[in-house]
Amino acid sequence: MSEKKGNKAEEKEKEKIQQSEQKSPDDFNGQDEDIVEETGDKEHISPDDFEQEPEEEDEEPESKKTGKGKKKKKEKESEAEKINKLEQQVGELNDKYLRLYSEFDNYRKRSIKERIEYTQSAARDLIEELLPVLDDFERALNSFDEEKNSNNNEMREGVQLIYNKLKSLLKTKGLSEIDAKEKEFDTDFHEAVTQIPAPSEELKGKVVDVVEKGYMLNDKVIRYAKVVVGK
Repeated sequence: MSEKKGNKAEEKEKEKIQQSEQKSPDDFNGQDEDIVEETGDKEHISPDDFEQEPEEEDEEPESKKTGKGKKKKKEKESEAEKINKLEQQVGELNDKYLRLYSEFDNYRKRSIKERIEYTQSAARDLIEELLPVLDDFERALNSFDEEKNSNNNEMREGVQLIYNKLKSLLKTKGLSEIDAKEKEFDTDFHEAVTQIPAPSEELKGKVVDVVEKGYMLNDKVIRYAKVVVGK
């Protein structure tokens, strides 16, 4: 009896296996529908639900924003300070340049003036020593005129020729005679030797006579004219 029961159990298992093998895909679909019906209370999930939503950019906290704003302001302020410093440096350098240029220009003008004065007055000592020689020539010519001797005419002409050459040479060096006779007495050019009653009203306070001629070298007095003044 036990053997028969065991055979029957084996046969039932074989039948179940054959039945499971003979099931069609529709039978499985039915099972799936049953499963879905069982889970009807649950939400239906579509493939679109799995699409990733765009990630929102993380907003920076307000403290970071304010920190960056302060940094930008500091950078702008530092740039403005640098520009101001550079402008100040440029102004100082420009001022120094102008001062140096003006000083150099003044030095150049002064040196040119001194050079001209030096060249003009280089022979001053020699010319001052030659002035008495001019006086002697003038005295010699005056003596010839006083004698009025025809025999001395040739000698006078020779002396006059030498005097003219010497005087013209000294003029080329800047020597000029001070015109004093019948001029207003001027202490800048004249030296009063004595005073005499004026021959006329017009000569009062003026030079009546010239004792010794005065000379100038390049518009500078090197010898005052010795004169007699009328009073």
